[in-house]
Amino acid sequence: MRMALALAQAAANEGEVPVGALVVDETTGEVIAGGFNRPVATHDPTAHAEIAALRAAALARGNYRLTDLTLYVTLEPCAMCAGAISHARIGRVVWGADDPKGGAVLHGPRLFDQPTLHWRPATTGGVLAAEAGDLLRGFFRARRGGKATTGDATEQG
Repeated sequence: MRMALALAQAAANEGEVPVGALVVDETTGEVIAGGFNRPVATHDPTAHAEIAALRAAALARGNYRLTDLTLYVTLEPCAMCAGAISHARIGRVVWGADDPKGGAVLHGPRLFDQPTLHWRPATTGGVLAAEAGDLLRGFFRARRGGKATTGDATEQG
């Protein structure tokens, strides 16, 4: 998760919402791929950290099915990313900060709990949540000129 946080910081350094993701083979400890948010720079609303990491991992593996791999991400995945995670058949998802507004695993549609979903990864939330949340809060505070808001600290934009 610390490597995912470093990727999130890279996103923040580019003016993007600081979310980072990493795909890891837990049996070997090998980092397969990583990515961070880039929708602003790429003019692509799908350029979330998870999507970037999944695309890179699929290319590295030569297969879109990533069944035995773990995805580490600094923020609870949104509905789009949760859908992509399911399609990729990721074995496990580990995230840092919960996202009550935009998350789709523990919050919102709870996508992995839907009976029609074809693949459900194992999930673990709250890993280094304070660090991930602090990074997001700091980014949005700076974006608003240091002003406090009543919105959720992990809001996406």
